Amino acid sequence: RDRERAEMEKFAELREAVESAELVDAHAHNLVALDSAFPFLSCFSEATGDALSYAPHTLNFKRSLKDIAELYCCELSLHGVQEFRTCSGLESISKLCFKAARISAIFIDDGIELDKRLDIEWHRDFVAVVGRILRIERLAEKILDEGGPDGTTWTLDTFTETYKGRLNSYPFLFLWFFWLDISYLRRSSCWILKSFFTISDKLVGLKSIAAYRSGLEINPNVTSKEAEEGLVDVLRDLDLRLANPLHLRYLLEDKRFSKSRIVLLHASYPFSREASYLASVYPQIYLDFGLAVPRLSSHGMLSSLKELLELAPIKKVMFSTDGCAFPETFYLGAKRAREVVFSVMREACVDGDLSVPEAVEAIKDIFAENAKRFYRINVSSKLFGSISVVSPRFVRVEDNALQLDATLVRVIWIDASGQHRCRVVPKMRFKESVEKNGLGLTCASMGMSSSCDAPADETNLTGVGEIRLIPDLSTKCRIPWTKQEEMVLADMHLKPGEPWEYCPRETLRRVSKVLKEEFNLVMNAGFENEFFLLKRDGKEQWVPFDQTPYCSTSAFDAAAPIFHEVSSALQALNISLEQLHAEAGKGQFEIAMAYTVCTDAADNLIFTREVIRAVARKHGLLATFVPKYALDDIGSGSHVHISLSENGKNVFMASDGSSRHGMSKVGEEFMSGVLSHLPSILAFTAPLPNSYDRIQPNMWSGAYLCWGKENREAPLRTACPPGVPDGVVSNFEIKAFDGCANPYLALASIIAAGIDGLRGHFRLPEPVDENPHSLDGKVQRLPKSLSESVEALEKDGVFKDLIGEKLLVAIKGVRKVCSNILSFTILLLNLLTLVVFSTDATRT
Repeated sequence: RDRERAEMEKFAELREAVESAELVDAHAHNLVALDSAFPFLSCFSEATGDALSYAPHTLNFKRSLKDIAELYCCELSLHGVQEFRTCSGLESISKLCFKAARISAIFIDDGIELDKRLDIEWHRDFVAVVGRILRIERLAEKILDEGGPDGTTWTLDTFTETYKGRLNSYPFLFLWFFWLDISYLRRSSCWILKSFFTISDKLVGLKSIAAYRSGLEINPNVTSKEAEEGLVDVLRDLDLRLANPLHLRYLLEDKRFSKSRIVLLHASYPFSREASYLASVYPQIYLDFGLAVPRLSSHGMLSSLKELLELAPIKKVMFSTDGCAFPETFYLGAKRAREVVFSVMREACVDGDLSVPEAVEAIKDIFAENAKRFYRINVSSKLFGSISVVSPRFVRVEDNALQLDATLVRVIWIDASGQHRCRVVPKMRFKESVEKNGLGLTCASMGMSSSCDAPADETNLTGVGEIRLIPDLSTKCRIPWTKQEEMVLADMHLKPGEPWEYCPRETLRRVSKVLKEEFNLVMNAGFENEFFLLKRDGKEQWVPFDQTPYCSTSAFDAAAPIFHEVSSALQALNISLEQLHAEAGKGQFEIAMAYTVCTDAADNLIFTREVIRAVARKHGLLATFVPKYALDDIGSGSHVHISLSENGKNVFMASDGSSRHGMSKVGEEFMSGVLSHLPSILAFTAPLPNSYDRIQPNMWSGAYLCWGKENREAPLRTACPPGVPDGVVSNFEIKAFDGCANPYLALASIIAAGIDGLRGHFRLPEPVDENPHSLDGKVQRLPKSLSESVEALEKDGVFKDLIGEKLLVAIKGVRKVCSNILSFTILLLNLLTLVVFSTDATRT
């Protein structure tokens, strides 16, 4: 295992070069419409007629079908793939395949006549650069089919004149004497040679398929009489021996063709070694390995490329897919090419043929640079985002899943009770309408509690009126656990461009703006997510995932598959995970996130909760952030670490010896404001009656109104993490914050309290450096219930201006209905207890 890890690290640069390469596909063919009569089985085989029926029994078919089904996330069967193609449509699957292939330029030989073939222009929607390759045999066929001038019989002279005239009609700078090859011309499909002349806007090269018709034993000194006879000869079937590229030596040594650059396609299979030799001794010969990759077996693909590189200069070897008719052929060609090139280059490094930097240069040359120089094109080097496409079968390291084009978009908002809610719309509708105009939503949405989907009585919100959910496109991202969906966070507007005063995200932005404009400060936040993982027992009841203690290694071992997936999903969302471990509760875990600007921290927290719940559900588990899942166990918080920045610098910590408690003056004033308003803040950070079952003495949840230095029984704890000088405080932690809070409203309340402290130049009392519960009532208890925190908020006038009066009314109304429901439930239980204990068994 250590050796494998060391090898992975050694070739990490090599792998990165392969994965990040944007490909120039130097030889391919047109796509066809979905309803074309051209059979989809031809995606896997060159066979035709009855022979094609055996294609499903080939290695290439079985391997490639798996690749396509994985890309499409569909049933692993030919029927499943074809059904997906039909349902998705050609544009959708083409976009997916070309994006996954990361092809930046493509040159199309449109000489194959296929049913319902799409023109070259159609392909420009999916690839940045599209060029045309003219198949000279097809041009000759068209001329011959049209008949001689004025109905006369073709002669060599009349045909040559007509043929050269047609060639001259294309925007080439130079033309060569292709009439020499006319006696060998006819139809299409398999490996051939391609002659390059000069580039134009659309036409990048000429191609001949002589190799698999009359063969490559071409006489460059053919007489006019021989050419005349060849014009009317019936062409014989291919003699494979004549397809050996060594037969080209007479042509290559003719001075008239010494400057005509020729690309031998498809690795000249089965004559790869011979092609390699020609490229090594003739300056005009170049090589291409399309079709051999991906049609051959894994061993065959590797052997073919290795044989090409035995003698040929690396600067002469080019990639192509030979994709034809179906977008899947382009994807398969690109995917396998990356795998094969990586494997061959890595082996070359192991054998000492190349250094890693030399191999990286070779990868870039083969995939793009050689073709760019050959065709004199300029292609952007950053057309796509990074994506891993190298299979573990070749590189023995984990592969990232290729992404499917999204079909649905979740538009997410968080209500006053902290509930995550969403509307889901098709991607097409999102692009055409929702992105700009939003979605309609009842005004009652911000008056709903976690216990009832109806507006609470005292919120002043009803079913009358509608707002708009406007997607914040900066938050739109692929859902890592559902490949065909995206998600985006939404703002609430009265109409597009006019924020609604009840919008939580806008509230946080508005309060942050006050902090910035008055004090030139930005609040940063980093969350610690505690949650329980539950599994079903034999009675279909939810029970803790395990019974292990705090930071148990066995607990992490058991949950490792889940957390690897959570970590990957967070990474895909660009959310930094700092650490994770088993917590002290039964089945309880914690994930700590990196700190960032508070508005982004709140967004990240929402996405993190979504990731944790979804991944747990995928594994048949339930992840719950409820503050007190079991009354006989510890609770779960969402502790948040707070710091202040000015011009990007942390100004919470002390900068000189005159500061108190290891923090700066602005740090102390801000934190003191939070401490003085903490009873009111709890209405935002601890929004459920159950929250107060968690905030209890001796539970490390902060049950008393105090602060302390590294005191985990205090609701506010100053922190001096590793790397910070002793005695200096870089941030403070608020422990009275749980996973059911709306993070936008909760952080807004913290900033509002901090602003009050800054305005009033508040000073902190002395820290409590012991368990406040042991001080015999000397320290004030924080609210013991939701109703008490709502009462404190009603008496606190600071939040009215900063949070907004109407929003405060709604928040208090939602909290009251939750508190009232709890009181009513307790009353019913008490009444039931009285009835049970005051009657006999029969009456009971």
